Amino acid sequence: MSHQNAGDTGFGALANAWSTATRSVLRSATAANRAAVAAMDSTQTESNGNHTDASIPSLEYADADWSFERTVEDPTALGPGDRVTFEKELSDEDVRAFAEISGDTNRLHLDDEFAADTRFGERIVHGTLVSGLISAALARLPGLTIYLSQDLEFAGPVGIGDRVSARVEIVEDLGNNQYRLETVVRDEDDDETVVDGEAVVLIDEMPDA
Repeated sequence: MSHQNAGDTGFGALANAWSTATRSVLRSATAANRAAVAAMDSTQTESNGNHTDASIPSLEYADADWSFERTVEDPTALGPGDRVTFEKELSDEDVRAFAEISGDTNRLHLDDEFAADTRFGERIVHGTLVSGLISAALARLPGLTIYLSQDLEFAGPVGIGDRVSARVEIVEDLGNNQYRLETVVRDEDDDETVVDGEAVVLIDEMPDA
């Protein structure tokens, strides 16, 4: 990740300033996360790379650059400790598509010259687009995952072109096919956690189709 015009404080200090200035909780983020996932959609053939070989019929649209890992294949065997990690690069194309889909045209995300004069020194990815990778990870749990709630805390910015991973891990079986999960998003280029939180989901059986 390049950090142009970041000033004498360095990007790490800027990230701390970001955390102090913008730390917040986002509740019930289902609709926003759906917009984020829509911004990532592609009609390319799904590729799991060197990860799981399991077929996931619900994921017809995927990109060869995306990758994921999961610890469980059978939805009836889900329990605490099971997790999925989804990873992709958040490109300039993703950011501009998300701005169009969501209507969030904040110049901090779209205008290089404007962003150079902000605390970050460069454009950054929409926070909701970053957190949308959580939804992508949840979609790769076995079964049909339905969001019930999501709490998020934004800890730092993500630069355009950074590779980002989202990990969701079941921490509690709530009964009735409901689960509480830890949700963490990391900027792999900077080796930093940028989003932390918890989600509650309902996991149904996949319908026959």
